[in-house]
Amino acid sequence: MFENKHKIESFKKKIWLSSPTMHGEELKYVQEAYNTNWMSTVGENINAIEDTICRDIGCKYSVGLSTGTAALHLAVKLSGVKPGDKVFCSDLTFSASANPITYEGGTPIFIDSEDDTWNMDPRALEKAFDLYPDVRVVMLVHLYGTPAKVDEIKNICSKHNALLIEDAAEALGATYKGVPVGNLGDIGCISFNGNKIITGSAGGMLLTDDKQTANKARKLSTQARENAPWYQHEEIGYNYRISNVIAGVVRGQLPYLAEHVSQKKEIYERYKSGLKNLPIKMNPVGIENSTSNYWLSCLTVNEEAMCKQVRSDNKALYNKESGKTCPTEILETLCSYNAEGRPIWKPMHLQPVYRMHDFVTREGNGRAITNAYISGGNLGKDGKPLAVGEDIFKRGLCLPSDNKMTIGEQEKIIKIICSCFE
Repeated sequence: MFENKHKIESFKKKIWLSSPTMHGEELKYVQEAYNTNWMSTVGENINAIEDTICRDIGCKYSVGLSTGTAALHLAVKLSGVKPGDKVFCSDLTFSASANPITYEGGTPIFIDSEDDTWNMDPRALEKAFDLYPDVRVVMLVHLYGTPAKVDEIKNICSKHNALLIEDAAEALGATYKGVPVGNLGDIGCISFNGNKIITGSAGGMLLTDDKQTANKARKLSTQARENAPWYQHEEIGYNYRISNVIAGVVRGQLPYLAEHVSQKKEIYERYKSGLKNLPIKMNPVGIENSTSNYWLSCLTVNEEAMCKQVRSDNKALYNKESGKTCPTEILETLCSYNAEGRPIWKPMHLQPVYRMHDFVTREGNGRAITNAYISGGNLGKDGKPLAVGEDIFKRGLCLPSDNKMTIGEQEKIIKIICSCFE
């Protein structure tokens, strides 16, 4: 643990990773739902946010849902995934990208990342289709708000007659070649979870240009009730519709999306400038005329600056070395000063629940290399090279990225991080 050599005082008020930034208008629309007694899953707030998202993102239809995970689940179902079907899925992501595949009895096959965006590697995806030519659905994630190499991935999907589900849960406000993410695949999904750049405390949306898909999503999200005078059900449905109250919070938030993105970008740029003399690299934020929403600022420690770090399934240890550090030390040090950081998402193929699932890199098929990491030449415990996503997880962390963090508070965080390299 870092000793307080420079007498840096702890933050009296916790600095969060990414907490909601509220503006007051949210209360107006929540009050409107209350006053009109539209507190359930219909109401003007829902209509308004669906219209706004369609206009701002450019899709023809949007369906407000209870969570981003619900949107991903319906996207998988509407893509025709059946029990036993294999689905290609980004490996470096949160479990909500993969779990909906299993809800429908499908089997996720995880695709490694590439360094340029930290997202799905098109070369690994092409290799995956060579190995599994019958796959017809791809789950693509835009990690930490940075768009993937969409054109390359779409071309591969088109070549193999596969549908593309776009998990844009973390990336609302980002664009790829001028097109907002969420409107680049066959079905898009966004999230309004409490830590997202626009929040309703919960909530999500399914986005599509296909009217039949949108209508089916609406039906399934309201328990698949048929158009009959009584409660008639001919298929299994879900209680997935967003409430008019939560939609009111989202409605009050949406006008501030550009402001939130600008604030997140300023946070990223201050980190980039303040840490430029350290042996680190900031997370990628845009290639091929794409723009990130800068949801979270992240970094990776250069390999030569990594002290020894070991991670099991639920613990992490490290040996402090002069001039070196690791994500575990930085995160523990930030925590000791009352600031919240997080590890990078642990790749799905390393998760115990998915450890026996196939995993494809640009070199071909493989399973988890190791579940404990010791720095040294980008090698795993068994001496084999780490996959790209594994290496990012081993050397990376998410920095405090809260919109409400002041410049002075961020400067203090930068000093704390610098001290870890002493």
